[in-house]
Amino acid sequence: MKMKKFINDPANLTTELLEGFALANQDLVRLEEDNTVVNKALDQADRVTIVTQGGSGHEPAISGFVGEGMIDISVVGDIFAAPGPQACVNAIKKAEKGKGVLYIVLNHAGDMLTGNLTMKQLKKEKDIKCVKVVTQEDIANAPRENADDRRGLVGCIPTYKIAGAAAAEGKSLEEVAEVAQRFADNMATLAVAVRGATHPATGSPLAELGEDEMEIGMGQHGEGGGGRQTMKSADETAEIMVNGLINDLSIKEGEKVMLILNGTGATTLMELFIVYRKCEALLKEKGIEIVANHVGELLTVQEQAGFQMFMARMDDELLHYWNAPCNTPYMKK
Repeated sequence: MKMKKFINDPANLTTELLEGFALANQDLVRLEEDNTVVNKALDQADRVTIVTQGGSGHEPAISGFVGEGMIDISVVGDIFAAPGPQACVNAIKKAEKGKGVLYIVLNHAGDMLTGNLTMKQLKKEKDIKCVKVVTQEDIANAPRENADDRRGLVGCIPTYKIAGAAAAEGKSLEEVAEVAQRFADNMATLAVAVRGATHPATGSPLAELGEDEMEIGMGQHGEGGGGRQTMKSADETAEIMVNGLINDLSIKEGEKVMLILNGTGATTLMELFIVYRKCEALLKEKGIEIVANHVGELLTVQEQAGFQMFMARMDDELLHYWNAPCNTPYMKK
């Protein structure tokens, strides 16, 4: 079947979407060389700055969160592909304002290769202080004791928010990295899909599911999660996923959590709210308090139907940073 998308030449997808994004948000960001989206206030920054990277095709992530209180530079790769290390080195050098740079990388093979090569090249730069934090919170493909094998999903977004707030308050690079790492160590995500996405340049499916099938644990790009099963109701799906996240994090009665339901492209807010109400009831039954939340699209996978459920253990400091002001195209507080 012919792909139906409002695009021009597939070879120009990333260039054209970034041009449009920058034009639509020119009060907050500017588009520079190497497909980098830059916080327009970066030149005046007298603080730790934050750089991240990732493939396009996941909008609003990642560039939608460039701005005050979150990311300073997003280095964008082609559709579903990591950018090259030289572009990341250049971005980190540009971001360094004398206080150091936090470099946040999602755990995917291409991104990790770029991240490691970037850090290796930065060792030659004596005037650059940079600390890398990796987000790796997908509970479907590895147990917590093998967290280095876990994929990075929507957890990068609240990590940007919390690290960005700590940086905005004047914390040192070591302090910002500690806060980001502590949050990253106490978060978990589980995804469910009922229809796979297609690659927008080729129309090729990333994953295929039967008419009455869903898969709990599907990765960002259609990677298998081992949870293929008959389609369940909203309440049944919520219960499976909430229990999986609580068990992974060992959340106990009396603890406080952040809960995010991230739609992955073709799931309606109607569905997400129906799932969220069950999540709230389940956590209340267990004596677990939701102190921070978000329901909507933060990181998508084109027209994939499904959502990512994210949970993180919260304390007063992390909650303070989550609620701190920010001004980006797709998150404002």
